[in-house]
Amino acid sequence: MGVSVEVQEQLVAKFETILPHLDERQRRLLMGAEARVLGHGGIRAVARAAGVREATVALGVDELDSGVVPLGRIRRPGGGRKKAAALDPGLRPALMALVEPDERGDPMSPLRWTTKSTRNLAAELTRQGHPVSADTVADLLREDGFSLQGNTKTLEGKQHPDRDGQFRYLNEQARTHRDAGQPVISVDTKKKELIGAFKNPGRQWRPTGQPVPVNTHDFPGDSAGKAVPYGIYDITANTGWVNVGTDHDTAAFAVESIRRWWHTRGSHDYPTATRLLITADAGGSNGYRSRAWKTELADLATETGLAITVCHLPPGTSKWNKIEHRLFCHITMNWRGRPLTSHEVILQSIAATTTGTGLSVHAQLDTNDYPTGIQISDAHMAALPIARHSFHGDWNYTLHPSTPDNTTAANTATERPESLSHPTFTGMTTDELTALTTALQAILDARREATNAAYQQAVKTAGDNGTRPHAPRSGRPPTFAFRDRVLATILHLRLSLPPDTLAHLFTSNRSTICRAIRQTRQLLDQHGTTIAPTPNPSNTLINQLATNSQNG
Repeated sequence: MGVSVEVQEQLVAKFETILPHLDERQRRLLMGAEARVLGHGGIRAVARAAGVREATVALGVDELDSGVVPLGRIRRPGGGRKKAAALDPGLRPALMALVEPDERGDPMSPLRWTTKSTRNLAAELTRQGHPVSADTVADLLREDGFSLQGNTKTLEGKQHPDRDGQFRYLNEQARTHRDAGQPVISVDTKKKELIGAFKNPGRQWRPTGQPVPVNTHDFPGDSAGKAVPYGIYDITANTGWVNVGTDHDTAAFAVESIRRWWHTRGSHDYPTATRLLITADAGGSNGYRSRAWKTELADLATETGLAITVCHLPPGTSKWNKIEHRLFCHITMNWRGRPLTSHEVILQSIAATTTGTGLSVHAQLDTNDYPTGIQISDAHMAALPIARHSFHGDWNYTLHPSTPDNTTAANTATERPESLSHPTFTGMTTDELTALTTALQAILDARREATNAAYQQAVKTAGDNGTRPHAPRSGRPPTFAFRDRVLATILHLRLSLPPDTLAHLFTSNRSTICRAIRQTRQLLDQHGTTIAPTPNPSNTLINQLATNSQNG
Protein backbone atom coordinates (compact mmCIF):
# COMPACT_ATOMS: atom_id res chain seq x y z
CA MET A 1 0.00 0.00 0.00
CA GLY A 2 1.40 3.36 -1.10
CA VAL A 3 1.47 6.69 0.69
CA SER A 4 -1.66 8.78 0.41
CA VAL A 5 -1.71 12.10 -1.39
CA GLU A 6 -2.47 13.91 1.86
CA VAL A 7 0.62 12.47 3.56
CA GLN A 8 2.69 13.30 0.51
CA GLU A 9 1.58 16.94 0.64
CA GLN A 10 2.36 17.11 4.38
CA LEU A 11 5.88 15.81 3.74
CA VAL A 12 6.47 18.39 1.00
CA ALA A 13 5.36 21.23 3.30
CA LYS A 14 7.50 19.94 6.20
CA PHE A 15 10.61 19.54 4.09
CA GLU A 16 10.26 22.97 2.47
CA THR A 17 10.12 24.51 5.94
CA ILE A 18 12.79 22.54 7.81
CA LEU A 19 15.42 21.30 5.36
CA PRO A 20 16.89 24.75 4.46
CA HIS A 21 17.92 25.16 8.12
CA LEU A 22 19.75 21.81 8.36
CA ASP A 23 23.15 20.70 7.18
CA GLU A 24 23.72 17.78 4.84
CA ARG A 25 23.89 15.01 7.46
CA GLN A 26 20.96 16.37 9.48
CA ARG A 27 18.78 16.45 6.36
CA ARG A 28 19.76 12.89 5.55
CA LEU A 29 18.86 11.62 9.04
CA LEU A 30 15.55 13.52 9.08
CA MET A 31 14.51 12.01 5.79
CA GLY A 32 15.59 8.53 6.98
CA ALA A 33 13.47 8.93 10.12
CA GLU A 34 10.39 9.92 8.11
CA ALA A 35 10.90 6.96 5.77
CA ARG A 36 11.08 4.54 8.71
CA VAL A 37 7.81 5.90 10.12
CA LEU A 38 6.00 5.49 6.79
CA GLY A 39 7.18 1.89 6.40
CA HIS A 40 6.91 0.19 3.03
CA GLY A 41 7.23 2.73 0.19
CA GLY A 42 8.45 5.41 2.59
CA ILE A 43 11.88 5.83 0.97
CA ARG A 44 10.34 6.58 -2.43
CA ALA A 45 7.70 8.91 -0.98
CA VAL A 46 10.23 10.89 1.08
CA ALA A 47 12.65 11.14 -1.87
CA ARG A 48 9.86 12.60 -4.07
CA ALA A 49 8.71 15.02 -1.37
CA ALA A 50 12.28 16.27 -0.64
CA GLY A 51 13.46 16.27 -4.25
CA VAL A 52 16.48 14.00 -3.63
CA ARG A 53 17.64 10.61 -4.80
CA GLU A 54 16.20 7.52 -3.12
CA ALA A 55 19.76 6.39 -2.35
CA THR A 56 20.26 9.44 -0.16
CA VAL A 57 17.14 8.63 1.90
CA ALA A 58 18.14 4.95 2.07
CA LEU A 59 21.55 6.01 3.38
CA GLY A 60 19.86 7.96 6.13
CA VAL A 61 17.78 4.91 7.10
CA ASP A 62 20.88 2.73 7.20
CA GLU A 63 22.70 5.22 9.47
CA LEU A 64 19.75 5.22 11.89
CA ASP A 65 19.50 1.43 11.84
CA SER A 66 23.23 0.94 12.42
CA GLY A 67 23.13 2.81 15.70
CA VAL A 68 26.38 4.71 14.90
CA VAL A 69 27.37 7.32 17.49
CA PRO A 70 26.81 10.89 16.21
CA LEU A 71 29.91 11.99 14.23
CA GLY A 72 29.98 15.60 15.37
CA ARG A 73 30.69 16.74 11.81
CA ILE A 74 28.82 17.20 8.56
CA ARG A 75 30.84 14.84 6.39
CA ARG A 76 32.62 11.66 7.19
CA PRO A 77 36.43 11.84 7.45
CA GLY A 78 37.82 12.27 3.98
CA GLY A 79 34.69 13.85 2.62
CA GLY A 80 34.53 17.17 0.81
CA ARG A 81 36.86 18.76 -1.71
CA LYS A 82 40.52 17.77 -1.47
CA LYS A 83 43.16 20.39 -0.56
CA ALA A 84 45.26 21.89 -3.30
CA ALA A 85 48.46 20.30 -1.95
CA ALA A 86 46.82 16.86 -2.05
CA LEU A 87 45.52 17.32 -5.61
CA ASP A 88 48.89 18.72 -6.80
CA PRO A 89 51.82 16.86 -5.12
CA GLY A 90 54.32 19.22 -6.76
CA LEU A 91 52.77 22.37 -5.30
CA ARG A 92 54.46 22.28 -1.89
CA PRO A 93 58.01 21.53 -3.19
CA ALA A 94 57.64 24.31 -5.77
CA LEU A 95 56.56 26.76 -3.05
CA MET A 96 59.44 25.77 -0.74
CA ALA A 97 61.91 26.32 -3.58
CA LEU A 98 60.61 29.87 -3.96
CA VAL A 99 60.73 30.86 -0.31
CA GLU A 100 64.07 29.29 0.62
CA PRO A 101 66.94 31.70 1.37
CA ASP A 102 68.58 33.23 -1.68
CA GLU A 103 71.75 31.17 -1.35
CA ARG A 104 69.76 27.91 -1.56
CA GLY A 105 66.80 28.84 -3.75
CA ASP A 106 66.46 28.87 -7.51
CA PRO A 107 69.01 31.45 -8.80
CA MET A 108 66.92 31.99 -11.94
CA SER A 109 63.66 32.63 -10.10
CA PRO A 110 62.00 35.97 -10.91
CA LEU A 111 61.30 36.33 -7.19
CA ARG A 112 64.99 36.39 -6.24
CA TRP A 113 65.02 40.20 -6.04
CA THR A 114 61.27 40.70 -5.45
CA THR A 115 59.18 40.93 -2.31
CA LYS A 116 57.95 37.40 -1.64
CA SER A 117 54.37 38.28 -0.80
CA THR A 118 51.67 35.62 -1.00
CA ARG A 119 50.24 37.36 -4.08
CA ASN A 120 53.59 37.26 -5.91
CA LEU A 121 54.22 33.69 -4.83
CA ALA A 122 50.77 32.61 -6.08
CA ALA A 123 51.38 34.31 -9.42
CA GLU A 124 54.77 32.61 -9.87
CA LEU A 125 53.36 29.19 -8.89
CA THR A 126 50.52 29.62 -11.37
CA ARG A 127 53.07 30.51 -14.06
CA GLN A 128 54.93 27.28 -13.26
CA GLY A 129 51.78 25.21 -13.74
CA HIS A 130 50.52 25.09 -10.14
CA PRO A 131 47.38 27.26 -10.12
CA VAL A 132 46.79 28.44 -6.56
CA SER A 133 45.41 31.46 -4.70
CA ALA A 134 47.25 33.80 -2.34
CA ASP A 135 45.19 32.54 0.62
CA THR A 136 46.15 28.95 -0.11
CA VAL A 137 49.82 29.95 -0.31
CA ALA A 138 49.51 31.60 3.13
CA ASP A 139 47.91 28.42 4.56
CA LEU A 140 50.69 26.23 3.15
CA LEU A 141 53.40 28.51 4.55
CA ARG A 142 51.84 28.46 8.01
CA GLU A 143 51.60 24.67 7.91
CA ASP A 144 55.35 24.50 7.19
CA GLY A 145 56.26 26.80 10.08
CA PHE A 146 56.64 30.09 8.19
CA SER A 147 55.52 33.47 9.48
CA LEU A 148 56.03 37.13 8.63
CA GLN A 149 59.28 38.28 10.26
CA GLY A 150 61.46 41.37 10.13
CA ASN A 151 65.23 41.71 10.37
CA THR A 152 66.86 41.21 13.75
CA LYS A 153 70.04 43.00 14.81
CA THR A 154 72.15 40.11 16.08
CA LEU A 155 75.25 40.17 13.84
CA GLU A 156 77.82 42.27 15.67
CA GLY A 157 80.50 42.03 13.02
CA LYS A 158 84.18 41.85 13.95
CA GLN A 159 84.71 41.73 17.71
CA HIS A 160 87.82 42.82 19.53
CA PRO A 161 89.47 39.79 21.17
CA ASP A 162 89.68 41.67 24.49
CA ARG A 163 86.05 42.83 24.46
CA ASP A 164 84.86 40.57 27.27
CA GLY A 165 88.03 41.17 29.22
CA GLN A 166 87.49 44.92 29.02
CA PHE A 167 83.93 44.56 30.31
CA ARG A 168 85.16 42.53 33.25
CA TYR A 169 87.90 45.06 33.97
CA LEU A 170 85.42 47.95 33.72
CA ASN A 171 82.99 46.25 36.08
CA GLU A 172 85.76 45.56 38.57
CA GLN A 173 86.86 49.21 38.48
CA ALA A 174 83.27 50.35 38.99
CA ARG A 175 82.79 47.95 41.91
CA THR A 176 86.03 49.10 43.56
CA HIS A 177 85.14 52.78 43.29
CA ARG A 178 81.57 52.24 44.43
CA ASP A 179 82.55 50.16 47.45
CA ALA A 180 85.01 52.88 48.47
CA GLY A 181 82.29 55.54 48.30
CA GLN A 182 83.78 57.15 45.18
CA PRO A 183 81.54 58.45 42.36
CA VAL A 184 81.03 56.38 39.20
CA ILE A 185 79.37 58.05 36.22
CA SER A 186 78.41 57.00 32.71
CA VAL A 187 78.61 59.71 30.04
CA ASP A 188 77.57 60.11 26.42
CA THR A 189 76.04 62.55 23.94
CA LYS A 190 72.37 62.01 23.08
CA LYS A 191 71.12 62.46 19.52
CA LYS A 192 71.19 66.09 18.40
CA GLU A 193 67.75 67.67 18.04
CA LEU A 194 66.52 70.45 15.74
CA ILE A 195 64.57 73.24 17.42
CA GLY A 196 61.26 73.97 15.72
CA ALA A 197 57.99 72.45 14.55
CA PHE A 198 59.54 69.18 13.41
CA LYS A 199 58.01 65.73 13.65
CA ASN A 200 59.04 63.82 16.77
CA PRO A 201 58.45 60.03 16.65
CA GLY A 202 55.82 58.62 18.96
CA ARG A 203 52.20 59.43 19.85
CA GLN A 204 50.41 61.26 22.63
CA TRP A 205 46.74 61.59 23.63
CA ARG A 206 44.94 64.46 21.89
CA PRO A 207 41.37 65.19 20.76
CA THR A 208 40.42 62.98 17.83
CA GLY A 209 41.28 64.55 14.50
CA GLN A 210 43.47 67.28 16.04
CA PRO A 211 47.13 66.17 15.76
CA VAL A 212 49.86 68.72 16.32
CA PRO A 213 50.81 70.20 12.91
CA VAL A 214 54.52 69.99 12.07
CA ASN A 215 56.69 70.76 9.05
CA THR A 216 56.56 68.37 6.12
CA HIS A 217 60.38 68.37 5.85
CA ASP A 218 63.13 68.43 8.47
CA PHE A 219 65.42 70.98 6.85
CA PRO A 220 68.06 72.34 9.27
CA GLY A 221 67.69 75.75 7.64
CA ASP A 222 64.11 75.96 8.90
CA SER A 223 65.13 75.36 12.52
CA ALA A 224 65.62 77.92 15.26
CA GLY A 225 68.87 76.26 16.31
CA LYS A 226 69.91 72.88 17.60
CA ALA A 227 70.23 71.14 20.93
CA VAL A 228 73.17 68.91 21.87
CA PRO A 229 72.25 67.00 25.06
CA TYR A 230 75.30 65.63 26.88
CA GLY A 231 74.31 63.34 29.73
CA ILE A 232 75.98 62.31 32.97
CA TYR A 233 74.37 59.38 34.77
CA ASP A 234 75.37 58.67 38.38
CA ILE A 235 75.20 54.89 38.55
CA THR A 236 75.14 54.70 42.36
CA ALA A 237 72.66 57.51 43.08
CA ASN A 238 70.43 56.81 40.02
CA THR A 239 70.41 60.48 39.07
CA GLY A 240 70.91 62.12 35.72
CA TRP A 241 72.38 65.42 34.64
CA VAL A 242 71.96 66.72 31.09
CA ASN A 243 73.88 69.72 29.78
CA VAL A 244 72.06 70.97 26.67
CA GLY A 245 74.53 72.74 24.40
CA THR A 246 73.77 74.94 21.43
CA ASP A 247 77.11 74.72 19.57
CA HIS A 248 79.35 71.78 18.65
CA ASP A 249 79.78 68.42 20.37
CA THR A 250 83.49 68.69 21.19
CA ALA A 251 85.73 67.29 23.90
CA ALA A 252 85.71 70.69 25.61
CA PHE A 253 81.89 70.59 25.71
CA ALA A 254 81.91 67.05 27.10
CA VAL A 255 84.34 67.89 29.92
CA GLU A 256 82.50 71.16 30.67
CA SER A 257 79.34 69.11 31.14
CA ILE A 258 81.14 66.87 33.64
CA ARG A 259 82.57 69.97 35.35
CA ARG A 260 79.10 71.48 35.77
CA TRP A 261 77.76 68.21 37.13
CA TRP A 262 80.58 67.98 39.67
CA HIS A 263 80.31 71.55 40.96
CA THR A 264 76.52 71.49 41.10
CA ARG A 265 75.74 67.94 42.17
CA GLY A 266 78.72 65.60 42.45
CA SER A 267 80.74 67.53 45.03
CA HIS A 268 77.67 67.70 47.29
CA ASP A 269 76.75 64.02 46.93
CA TYR A 270 80.39 62.91 47.45
CA PRO A 271 82.03 65.51 49.73
CA THR A 272 84.95 63.22 50.66
CA ALA A 273 85.64 61.90 47.16
CA THR A 274 89.25 61.70 45.99
CA ARG A 275 88.64 59.72 42.81
CA LEU A 276 86.16 59.74 39.95
CA LEU A 277 85.47 56.91 37.52
CA ILE A 278 84.07 57.75 34.09
CA THR A 279 82.74 55.06 31.75
CA ALA A 280 82.43 56.30 28.18
CA ASP A 281 82.07 55.07 24.61
CA ALA A 282 85.14 54.44 22.49
CA GLY A 283 84.36 57.21 20.00
CA GLY A 284 82.81 60.64 19.71
CA SER A 285 83.74 63.69 21.75
CA ASN A 286 84.82 61.41 24.62
CA GLY A 287 86.65 58.81 22.52
CA TYR A 288 89.83 57.13 23.70
CA ARG A 289 91.79 58.47 20.70
CA SER A 290 90.84 62.10 21.37
CA ARG A 291 93.79 64.15 22.62
CA ALA A 292 91.52 67.07 23.49
CA TRP A 293 89.43 64.79 25.73
CA LYS A 294 92.47 63.77 27.78
CA THR A 295 93.79 67.34 27.90
CA GLU A 296 90.50 68.77 29.15
CA LEU A 297 90.17 65.99 31.74
CA ALA A 298 93.68 66.73 33.00
CA ASP A 299 92.64 70.36 33.58
CA LEU A 300 89.49 69.16 35.37
CA ALA A 301 91.55 66.83 37.57
CA THR A 302 93.80 69.71 38.59
CA GLU A 303 90.81 71.98 39.22
CA THR A 304 88.89 69.49 41.37
CA GLY A 305 91.80 67.64 42.97
CA LEU A 306 90.30 64.32 41.83
CA ALA A 307 92.20 61.45 40.28
CA ILE A 308 89.99 60.87 37.22
CA THR A 309 89.98 57.32 35.86
CA VAL A 310 88.42 56.66 32.46
CA CYS A 311 87.37 53.21 31.26
CA HIS A 312 86.10 53.10 27.68
CA LEU A 313 83.65 50.54 26.39
CA PRO A 314 85.16 48.41 23.58
CA PRO A 315 84.43 49.62 20.04
CA GLY A 316 80.98 48.66 18.78
CA THR A 317 79.43 48.14 22.22
CA SER A 318 77.96 51.58 22.95
CA LYS A 319 74.47 50.12 23.34
CA TRP A 320 75.63 48.58 26.64
CA ASN A 321 76.58 51.96 28.06
CA LYS A 322 74.55 52.40 31.26
CA ILE A 323 73.38 55.88 30.33
CA GLU A 324 71.67 54.58 27.18
CA HIS A 325 69.12 52.37 28.95
CA ARG A 326 69.07 54.09 32.34
CA LEU A 327 68.59 57.71 31.22
CA PHE A 328 68.41 58.47 27.50
CA CYS A 329 65.65 55.95 26.69
CA HIS A 330 63.40 57.43 29.39
CA ILE A 331 63.96 60.97 28.09
CA THR A 332 63.01 59.83 24.58
CA MET A 333 59.83 58.19 25.90
CA ASN A 334 58.93 61.28 27.92
CA TRP A 335 58.94 63.69 24.97
CA ARG A 336 57.64 61.28 22.32
CA GLY A 337 55.13 62.78 19.92
CA ARG A 338 55.91 66.32 21.12
CA PRO A 339 57.60 68.81 18.75
CA LEU A 340 60.68 70.32 20.39
CA THR A 341 59.85 73.91 19.53
CA SER A 342 62.32 75.61 21.89
CA HIS A 343 65.22 74.96 24.24
CA GLU A 344 62.83 75.57 27.12
CA VAL A 345 60.61 72.68 25.95
CA ILE A 346 63.66 70.41 25.82
CA LEU A 347 64.86 71.45 29.29
CA GLN A 348 61.44 71.03 30.88
CA SER A 349 60.85 67.67 29.17
CA ILE A 350 64.20 66.33 30.34
CA ALA A 351 63.77 67.63 33.90
CA ALA A 352 60.30 66.06 34.13
CA THR A 353 61.65 62.58 33.29
CA THR A 354 61.15 60.09 36.13
CA THR A 355 60.88 56.33 36.53
CA GLY A 356 59.34 53.94 38.98
CA THR A 357 62.81 53.15 40.35
CA GLY A 358 63.35 56.74 41.50
CA LEU A 359 65.29 58.32 38.63
CA SER A 360 65.55 62.10 38.84
CA VAL A 361 67.07 64.30 36.14
CA HIS A 362 68.39 67.86 36.08
CA ALA A 363 68.76 69.79 32.82
CA GLN A 364 70.74 72.95 32.17
CA LEU A 365 71.28 75.10 29.07
CA ASP A 366 74.83 75.76 27.89
CA THR A 367 75.12 78.61 25.36
CA ASN A 368 78.94 78.73 25.27
CA ASP A 369 80.88 78.36 22.04
CA TYR A 370 82.94 75.22 21.52
CA PRO A 371 85.05 75.61 18.36
CA THR A 372 86.29 72.58 16.46
CA GLY A 373 89.69 71.85 14.94
CA ILE A 374 91.80 72.49 18.06
CA GLN A 375 95.14 70.70 17.78
CA ILE A 376 97.08 69.24 20.73
CA SER A 377 100.86 69.00 20.23
CA ASP A 378 103.01 65.98 21.03
CA ALA A 379 104.84 67.98 23.69
CA HIS A 380 101.56 68.85 25.40
CA MET A 381 100.43 65.23 25.34
CA ALA A 382 103.75 64.05 26.74
CA ALA A 383 103.44 66.52 29.62
CA LEU A 384 100.01 65.26 30.70
CA PRO A 385 99.94 63.61 34.16
CA ILE A 386 98.40 60.46 32.72
CA ALA A 387 99.01 56.93 33.95
CA ARG A 388 97.87 54.16 31.66
CA HIS A 389 96.68 50.96 33.29
CA SER A 390 98.53 47.72 32.72
CA PHE A 391 95.46 46.22 31.00
CA HIS A 392 94.73 48.03 27.73
CA GLY A 393 96.26 51.36 28.60
CA ASP A 394 94.62 52.87 25.53
CA TRP A 395 91.16 52.16 26.98
CA ASN A 396 91.93 52.51 30.68
CA TYR A 397 93.92 55.39 32.14
CA THR A 398 94.01 57.76 35.10
CA LEU A 399 94.63 61.51 34.99
CA HIS A 400 96.17 62.74 38.22
CA PRO A 401 95.74 66.29 39.48
CA SER A 402 98.83 68.45 39.00
CA THR A 403 100.04 70.28 42.11
CA PRO A 404 100.55 74.00 41.31
CA ASP A 405 104.22 74.89 41.44
CA ASN A 406 104.71 78.20 43.21
CA THR A 407 108.49 78.21 43.05
CA THR A 408 110.65 79.87 40.42
CA ALA A 409 112.09 78.01 37.48
CA ALA A 410 115.52 78.02 39.12
CA ASN A 411 114.18 76.44 42.28
CA THR A 412 112.30 73.88 40.21
CA ALA A 413 115.47 72.95 38.39
CA THR A 414 117.27 72.31 41.69
CA GLU A 415 114.37 70.35 43.20
CA ARG A 416 113.61 67.99 40.33
CA PRO A 417 115.69 64.82 39.77
CA GLU A 418 118.84 65.20 37.72
CA SER A 419 117.67 62.69 35.05
CA LEU A 420 115.02 60.14 34.25
CA SER A 421 117.27 57.43 35.68
CA HIS A 422 116.71 58.77 39.19
CA PRO A 423 115.59 56.07 41.66
CA THR A 424 112.29 57.94 42.06
CA PHE A 425 111.41 56.92 38.52
CA THR A 426 113.18 53.59 38.07
CA GLY A 427 112.65 52.13 41.54
CA MET A 428 116.30 51.09 41.73
CA THR A 429 119.58 52.75 42.64
CA THR A 430 122.02 54.02 40.03
CA ASP A 431 124.36 51.08 40.67
CA GLU A 432 121.51 48.58 40.34
CA LEU A 433 120.40 50.17 37.06
CA THR A 434 123.97 50.11 35.74
CA ALA A 435 124.40 46.47 36.74
CA LEU A 436 121.11 45.49 35.08
CA THR A 437 122.04 47.34 31.89
CA THR A 438 125.44 45.60 31.82
CA ALA A 439 123.83 42.19 32.32
CA LEU A 440 121.31 42.79 29.55
CA GLN A 441 124.10 43.99 27.24
CA ALA A 442 125.97 40.76 27.92
CA ILE A 443 122.87 38.72 27.01
CA LEU A 444 122.48 40.71 23.80
CA ASP A 445 126.17 40.18 22.90
CA ALA A 446 125.81 36.48 23.61
CA ARG A 447 122.85 36.31 21.26
CA ARG A 448 124.87 37.96 18.51
CA GLU A 449 127.78 35.59 19.05
CA ALA A 450 125.40 32.62 18.95
CA THR A 451 123.95 33.90 15.70
CA ASN A 452 127.41 34.31 14.16
CA ALA A 453 128.46 30.84 15.37
CA ALA A 454 125.33 29.31 13.86
CA TYR A 455 126.16 31.07 10.58
CA GLN A 456 129.72 29.75 10.56
CA GLN A 457 128.49 26.23 11.27
CA ALA A 458 125.95 26.52 8.44
CA VAL A 459 128.72 27.62 6.09
CA LYS A 460 130.84 24.59 7.00
CA THR A 461 127.89 22.23 6.59
CA ALA A 462 126.94 23.68 3.21
CA GLY A 463 130.45 23.32 1.82
CA ASP A 464 130.86 24.11 -1.83
CA ASN A 465 127.48 22.82 -3.04
CA GLY A 466 126.22 26.30 -3.82
CA THR A 467 123.84 26.55 -0.88
CA ARG A 468 125.89 29.06 1.10
CA PRO A 469 123.52 30.81 3.57
CA HIS A 470 123.14 34.54 3.87
CA ALA A 471 125.35 36.23 6.40
CA PRO A 472 123.57 37.81 9.40
CA ARG A 473 122.55 41.32 8.52
CA SER A 474 123.64 43.96 10.96
CA GLY A 475 120.95 46.34 9.78
CA ARG A 476 120.93 50.09 10.19
CA PRO A 477 123.23 51.36 12.96
CA PRO A 478 121.15 52.00 16.11
CA THR A 479 120.45 55.65 16.89
CA PHE A 480 118.91 54.86 20.26
CA ALA A 481 121.58 53.98 22.81
CA PHE A 482 121.18 50.65 24.58
CA ARG A 483 121.16 52.20 28.05
CA ASP A 484 118.35 54.53 26.95
CA ARG A 485 116.43 51.55 25.56
CA VAL A 486 116.66 49.82 28.91
CA LEU A 487 115.66 52.98 30.77
CA ALA A 488 112.67 53.62 28.49
CA THR A 489 111.47 50.04 28.98
CA ILE A 490 111.73 50.33 32.78
CA LEU A 491 109.75 53.60 32.77
CA HIS A 492 107.14 52.02 30.52
CA LEU A 493 106.71 48.93 32.68
CA ARG A 494 106.91 50.67 36.06
CA LEU A 495 104.96 53.91 35.41
CA SER A 496 102.76 52.75 32.49
CA LEU A 497 104.09 55.61 30.37
CA PRO A 498 102.80 55.34 26.79
CA PRO A 499 105.24 55.20 23.84
CA ASP A 500 104.22 58.71 22.74
CA THR A 501 105.32 60.20 26.06
CA LEU A 502 108.57 58.22 26.07
CA ALA A 503 109.29 59.31 22.51
CA HIS A 504 109.05 62.92 23.63
CA LEU A 505 111.18 62.35 26.73
CA PHE A 506 113.97 60.63 24.79
CA THR A 507 113.67 62.82 21.65
CA SER A 508 112.82 59.83 19.50
CA ASN A 509 109.76 58.50 17.70
CA ARG A 510 107.00 56.09 18.63
CA SER A 511 108.17 53.27 16.32
CA THR A 512 111.69 53.31 17.77
CA ILE A 513 110.34 53.29 21.33
CA CYS A 514 107.98 50.37 20.63
CA ARG A 515 110.78 48.37 19.00
CA ALA A 516 113.12 49.08 21.92
CA ILE A 517 110.51 48.03 24.49
CA ARG A 518 109.75 44.80 22.64
CA GLN A 519 113.44 43.80 22.36
CA THR A 520 114.35 44.83 25.91
CA ARG A 521 111.44 42.92 27.42
CA GLN A 522 112.76 39.76 25.78
CA LEU A 523 116.15 40.40 27.38
CA LEU A 524 114.52 41.03 30.78
CA ASP A 525 112.61 37.75 30.51
CA GLN A 526 115.80 35.87 29.65
CA HIS A 527 117.60 37.54 32.56
CA GLY A 528 114.73 36.64 34.91
CA THR A 529 114.06 40.23 35.99
CA THR A 530 110.51 41.50 36.47
CA ILE A 531 109.75 45.21 36.60
CA ALA A 532 106.76 45.54 38.92
CA PRO A 533 104.35 48.36 37.96
CA THR A 534 103.59 51.10 40.45
CA PRO A 535 99.88 50.71 41.37
CA ASN A 536 99.17 54.43 41.72
CA PRO A 537 101.97 56.78 40.65
CA SER A 538 102.06 59.73 43.02
CA ASN A 539 101.15 63.21 41.84
CA THR A 540 104.66 64.42 42.60
CA LEU A 541 106.18 61.73 40.39
CA ILE A 542 103.86 62.55 37.50
CA ASN A 543 104.59 66.26 37.86
CA GLN A 544 108.33 65.66 37.87
CA LEU A 545 108.07 63.67 34.65
CA ALA A 546 106.03 66.46 33.11
CA THR A 547 108.65 69.00 34.21
CA ASN A 548 111.44 66.91 32.70
CA SER A 549 109.58 66.67 29.39
CA GLN A 550 109.04 70.42 29.29
CA ASN A 551 112.65 71.24 30.18
CA GLY A 552 114.18 68.26 28.37
